[in-house]
Amino acid sequence: MRRAVSVLLICVIAVSGCASLQKTIEDNPKAAAGGLGGAVLGGVIGGLAGGGKYAVIGAAAGALIGGVIGNKLDDRDKRMAREAAQRAFEANRAGQASSWTNPDSGNSGSITPTRTYQLAGGQYCREYTQTVRIGGEDHQAFGTACRQADGTWKIES
Repeated sequence: MRRAVSVLLICVIAVSGCASLQKTIEDNPKAAAGGLGGAVLGGVIGGLAGGGKYAVIGAAAGALIGGVIGNKLDDRDKRMAREAAQRAFEANRAGQASSWTNPDSGNSGSITPTRTYQLAGGQYCREYTQTVRIGGEDHQAFGTACRQADGTWKIES
């Protein structure tokens, strides 16, 4: 019964948030991406901690934290972070970071490829860690990016 109520509550929240989610994606796609990435990571961590309610709590907390981080970066921060990521994915060896610093906002970050592999279709992908410093506080994320046909790298997760 408790599980059914939890699932129902999650569904109600998800459906009621559709309009605001669409607005967030249009106005600030990085906040939406940060929220989604945080939700996935939080859910995984919660699942490893025992699943069930921990996975739901972890996903909710991760979404909130990821969305907040994406929302606190200004346009120049986001551009500089994207450029550092493209440099890191294209040219850095595993373990070598590419950094960025925005003297106007005081925000900074780095992205470090940790593993490179090739998919069956020939596409190269890289796992990475990313640290963003906002207001003197570090926030860390992990993910995977894959090289597209046009030579750019797309963050997959």
